[in-house]
Amino acid sequence: MTLYIGREASKLWKRICAETSTEINLLVDNWKYVLAGLIFQYIHGLAAHGVHYLHRPGPTLQDTGYFLLPELGQDKAYISETVFSFVFLSFVLWTFHPFIFKSKKIYTVLVWRRVLAYLVASQFLRIISFYSTQLPGPNYHCREGSKIARLPKPSNVLEVLLINFPQGAVYGCGDLIFSSHMIFTLVFVLTYQKYGTRRCIKQFAWLLAIIQSLLILASRKHYTVDVVVAWYTVNLLVFFIDKKLPELPDRSSGNSPVLLPLSTKDKDSKTKEENQKLLNGNYVDPEDWA
Repeated sequence: MTLYIGREASKLWKRICAETSTEINLLVDNWKYVLAGLIFQYIHGLAAHGVHYLHRPGPTLQDTGYFLLPELGQDKAYISETVFSFVFLSFVLWTFHPFIFKSKKIYTVLVWRRVLAYLVASQFLRIISFYSTQLPGPNYHCREGSKIARLPKPSNVLEVLLINFPQGAVYGCGDLIFSSHMIFTLVFVLTYQKYGTRRCIKQFAWLLAIIQSLLILASRKHYTVDVVVAWYTVNLLVFFIDKKLPELPDRSSGNSPVLLPLSTKDKDSKTKEENQKLLNGNYVDPEDWA
């Protein structure tokens, strides 16, 4: 039993090392796109914090979702965040599964490059939307009488740049149209829909997306329009971006193109083999040399 565990642990470690080497090579080629996507996450957070200074609390607008769904209450508002956290962490863990499992379909770096492209496009439109019109926030901390519904003018630039993290990220107001939670949820679900392998998980993911939408409304974190706009905007953006970006290689087929450059040793070995074929009178197609 001990021998078996040791053997399997050794295989797992070799698999992790091999996958790490592959992903590092991919990251070297794609680091600019990944870094740009991560930087834009900060820019999006900065924009959301900035609009809080413009927010003016007022009466909650008439909303169909609020009429149909009972209010959860401030003490149960955590339910929505719990579901979102589960979706977020589950997706992140899935994107790193090639490091552990032998059966794999994706490359982690390439998937995240694509996911960040979806997020950046969606968040760019979101920033334009919530700066165009500031609606009175329906959330509890954004209503009239709340101490943080309106922010005082910043005393310095650093106060704005630091986004008052983490409180500023959790208790923001004014960044309503359209829902950031739904952007992340739908991008993750659509990505797994395309690159995931378990049908039951795909169906469960869509169910979670619907539940997340309802919980956001029941928690009064967004108006119905924020959720509805997110549903069709993110789906359309993902559709059109997929048309523009090259398709990711499918590792499960075993026919994916070679993504990593040959080492100097491998190149020398290949050159010697081709020269030997020429000496033996075997013709080598120049296209095969590339």
